[in-house]
Amino acid sequence: MEIRDPIHGSIALSPVEVSICDSLEYQRLRAIKQLGFSEFSFPGATHNRFLHSVGVTHLAGHAFDTIFKNYPFKDFKTKNSLRQCVKLAALLHDIGHGPLSHTTEEVMPLLSELNIKIYKDQNRVNDRQANHEDYTIAFVTESEITNIINAHGEFEPLHVAALVDSKIVLKDDFFKVDGVDFRPILSQLVSSELDVDRMDYLLRDAYFCGTNYGNIELSWLVANLTYTQVKDKLHLALNRRALYTFDDFLLSRHHMHLMVYFHHKAIIYEEILNRYLKSDNCTFKLPASLKQYIKCTDYSLYEHLNDAQDINIWAKRIATRTPYKVLFETHSDDASEKTASIKLKLEKEDIDYIYVSSEARLSKYHGATPQDQAFNIYVVDHYDKSIVPTRIQDTTEIFSRYEKMRMIERIYVAPEQKGVASNLIK
Repeated sequence: MEIRDPIHGSIALSPVEVSICDSLEYQRLRAIKQLGFSEFSFPGATHNRFLHSVGVTHLAGHAFDTIFKNYPFKDFKTKNSLRQCVKLAALLHDIGHGPLSHTTEEVMPLLSELNIKIYKDQNRVNDRQANHEDYTIAFVTESEITNIINAHGEFEPLHVAALVDSKIVLKDDFFKVDGVDFRPILSQLVSSELDVDRMDYLLRDAYFCGTNYGNIELSWLVANLTYTQVKDKLHLALNRRALYTFDDFLLSRHHMHLMVYFHHKAIIYEEILNRYLKSDNCTFKLPASLKQYIKCTDYSLYEHLNDAQDINIWAKRIATRTPYKVLFETHSDDASEKTASIKLKLEKEDIDYIYVSSEARLSKYHGATPQDQAFNIYVVDHYDKSIVPTRIQDTTEIFSRYEKMRMIERIYVAPEQKGVASNLIK
């Protein structure tokens, strides 16, 4: 089966991938928009997580073929099984997402209510609130998708889950080939500072938003992906000649956050939704049952908000498209004294306002945990084999140059109070 994609062209899917895409669990992603409320800022941004995930699995296969084109696998079956496993992890990485962005994680149940068996088997903590990644693991290991993967027969659903969630402990050697562990590099393809998820959504979001910020040199970046072995583990590596392309990749993502994902209109809609979900009379909750969760889409949430507008002002603001308006905005590296001053003026005049601070950092390497460091990306030099592979954060200056947090502070007021508030702060 082939899918025509505006970003990657013709995408071929294997039989097991087709079966997963045809499942009710996966079809739900057609009704989950990739950028949530961003369509109110960028009308073209109505693309969904279904096609994004198909694009990610395509890139996972392409990247795998590039990285291991000269790797001395002893048999084709082993190579193909690893390739298919990472492609399924890429295909399924977003399947647990709730409607309308991450905001609805506010009303997800306790993790214990999801009753995920593999978490129990591994003594994972259950006394916290569930998130979309927990739902993803549940779909992979306890739904019809589980049966599809089992019927495929080359590996278990747990192996796919292990590439989505690096904390899952495996008791077998599926990812070990001739004593070499492939799990680190395959996990990095799914989730890292250089993963295929980011490669796809940057290009896709830029395309549908009509911006240039996310345009990256995808072909050159993928063409220079490779591997390096550290002890008995394979890690993702990049050829030194593509290092500037990597820098541009990080900057493109950073600028997409600041200029697209943090657009003032999308941000205020998310905050208003957050206020509704925290309201005492909010009746919207995400169910622990996967069969019920399948029904939770962007459209069902919009329908709920429309029904709730008579009893809740925040639901009404979204349903009638009358959000609070930006009164003041500042971009800096730290909290602004002027923002604090304006808040005080509004409070003295009893003018209701919403303050939102959106923070972005170039990379997670700025605050890397030991777990992050266990999955280091390396830089290698194919022209000079005598150069020892080095960690990517030690090779490029981009991390030190953009070390600071970038903060966008905004104060919003109700549209009916915008004129009074504007005069007040003048």
